[in-house]
Amino acid sequence: MNPLTGSSSILAMAFSSGIVVGSVLLILVLCSVFSWAIILYKFRVIRGASRESRDFLQVFWSSKNFHAVLSATRDLSRSPLAELFRAGYREWRRTTGELATPGVFESDTDDDLSLEVGRLESVQRTLRLTADAEVTRLERMLIFLATVASAAPFIGLFGTVWGIMDSFREIGITGSANLAVVAPGISEALVATATGLAAAIPAVVAYNYFNNAIKILSTEMDAFSSEFLNIVSHHMAVSRAEAP
Repeated sequence: MNPLTGSSSILAMAFSSGIVVGSVLLILVLCSVFSWAIILYKFRVIRGASRESRDFLQVFWSSKNFHAVLSATRDLSRSPLAELFRAGYREWRRTTGELATPGVFESDTDDDLSLEVGRLESVQRTLRLTADAEVTRLERMLIFLATVASAAPFIGLFGTVWGIMDSFREIGITGSANLAVVAPGISEALVATATGLAAAIPAVVAYNYFNNAIKILSTEMDAFSSEFLNIVSHHMAVSRAEAP
């Protein structure tokens, strides 16, 4: 069979289907189009986030000065780790009242241990809220893929069932149950199932891929938050020990 002819016949069946089956096909096609748009967009976003996070870690661990890291990572806008660092560092400088002083190794002359603990908790809270915001940003629109992945096969099945019902009604009207009468209607109905699967399969594969990639980034954010808090805590301990 000529593939082009087969494709044309499938399109002809789709366009010649009834109102209900045609509406089902239209819904599934729109779901597929939106799914592919989201897939391409999220692939670009998550790939950029992963690449820029690797670049950020190279800059972070190769520098001994937080201010230098801040300046070097201003262009890494898609990296959740860079955003996490910027939020944590700014909160740390805000709580210590050193917004005008560059660098991380500023001296802290406050001997009040409870105040230092409060500062550390404030930075920790900021890191947690920023990490949650970044995960939410990365997960945005994935719910649509999950919905299409779970609902599209059932929507297609509904169109198939409705089309088969029409075929049986046609048999009752004509009084003939031969294959020539039944086959066209059933073929049109099965197009709905095929369309539903065509919309659902890419959506479920992409959703699982993106979900796994976001989990990896979330784990990296948790690890970086712990490292950042350790550095800040160590700096506070050194500053307290050096204080007269």
